[in-house]
Amino acid sequence: MTNLTEARRRKTTETIVGGMGIGGANPIRVQSMTTTSTTDTPLSVAQAERIIDAGGELVRLTTQGVREAENLRNIKEQLVAEGYRQPIVADVHFNPHVADVAAQWADKVRINPGNYVDPARTFKHLEYTDEEYAAELLRLEQRLKGFLDICKANGTAVRIGVNHGSLSDRIMSRYGDTPEGIVESCMEFLRVCKKEEFGNVVISIKASNTVVMVRSVRMLVSKMDREGMNYPLHLGVTEAGEGEDGRIKSAVGIGALLKDGIGDTIRVSLSEEPEAEIPVALHLRDYASAGSGLMPEGSRTYDGFDYVRPERRHSIRPVVVADFPSEGALQPDYIGGEAAERDGFRVVEAEGNDVGLIRARIHEGIRMGQDGPVIVKLSYRHSCEEKEDFQLEAAVDMGPLMFDGLVDGIWLRNDGDIDLTTIVDTSFAILQAGRLRFSKTEYISCPGCGRTLYDLRQTIASIKAATSHLKDLKIAIMGCIVNGPGEMADADYGYVGAGPGKISLYRRKECVEHGIPEAEAVERLLKLIEADGRASL
Repeated sequence: MTNLTEARRRKTTETIVGGMGIGGANPIRVQSMTTTSTTDTPLSVAQAERIIDAGGELVRLTTQGVREAENLRNIKEQLVAEGYRQPIVADVHFNPHVADVAAQWADKVRINPGNYVDPARTFKHLEYTDEEYAAELLRLEQRLKGFLDICKANGTAVRIGVNHGSLSDRIMSRYGDTPEGIVESCMEFLRVCKKEEFGNVVISIKASNTVVMVRSVRMLVSKMDREGMNYPLHLGVTEAGEGEDGRIKSAVGIGALLKDGIGDTIRVSLSEEPEAEIPVALHLRDYASAGSGLMPEGSRTYDGFDYVRPERRHSIRPVVVADFPSEGALQPDYIGGEAAERDGFRVVEAEGNDVGLIRARIHEGIRMGQDGPVIVKLSYRHSCEEKEDFQLEAAVDMGPLMFDGLVDGIWLRNDGDIDLTTIVDTSFAILQAGRLRFSKTEYISCPGCGRTLYDLRQTIASIKAATSHLKDLKIAIMGCIVNGPGEMADADYGYVGAGPGKISLYRRKECVEHGIPEAEAVERLLKLIEADGRASL
């Protein structure tokens, strides 16, 4: 979708998952994923029920092997016996046979194109002739066709779930670590689904980098439009982290797409109890649905604007603007409104949840020759008890504008008793979530699942306590190898589960220590950072 004045939700086909419709005329569905072992029926059922009681409409469970896949039957039967009929989803990686088994018991099976047929990536460059590459695609088609036949026979839906962190060596070798490669990884599978007339499909493209995630989804929608596909989309920022930063990062990425009418089901991935994700997802859905990111009818984008591949118009460091209580309150990290106007910024303002109007005003100004850097000024009305709502809403509103390349500064205002420090900290967090300005350590941490074999949340707390003072540093804390090594390419350091109580440490995508006892791993990570001279930033 590239017409920003066409004020409607993207039209999709309807996918049926266990009797529940996704896409089409259905509301945006909200879901989460258990962190329990899928072989433990009582624990998995109890956690699934907590997710559903919080408002979750689908529950996903990790399905590493045949034992987990077969136990989905017991979990489903127990949930139904206790009055819970929401769909359950199997999450499968590395073993296509497990997907075949899971399709007999789950309402939907998620497969990852990065490791469904292609072997686990090793970050090696592979050379293919065109004929060899075509043979690989034929092998993919033959294997996927058998799986789709099982899904047809059992009425099982499929999620084609691409993760930036687990692209195959084959895709990386031909397309590089790019949104184009992410999209092609998805399209290879969708073309087989279309050829086999299998339409019970949901798609997701996820990344911990919000710029990659949003650009890839925009590109995917454009490519599907050209190839006559309109499958529903599942949205999420993977490994978003925890607390305020995890919420803001999720809101920036998911909200940017929801505002543009893209998205049919969402999951907020937080390194917390899974039921804690649901209220955040519900607020994002409801707030984004109440407003629009699309411009009023009659508006026009400036010449040269590319919605699918937007670029920032200015190379200046984005600024944070704040309302100072007095002249003496100036701080070194942010500026006052008068100073912003004096420094040649153009201030464009509106009430919160009016992204379309802001977009239209910026584009109109550029068309009229107002080519200076832009500060977006948004106003809200929240009490201090509603701090999280304020943070989520500001992040949703700023998301599409940042990804369009239109933002050079943020000026948030609130008619309520939220303090100035919170407002300024939120502004910096939004800029960091949009990859425009880094002001503190970024933690790329997964929410955990049944594959996680160490104390993820305690480890996150320990690593944060030791490194939170650092700037311009990204640390990935991953439960397992599914996305772990892949996300190392976007992080300076990685802490990845390697087995029961064992950890591997990475410097970017290079594993530098393998199989460290969990009790020693945090200290070894800190020593690695110190040895690289990055512990005193």
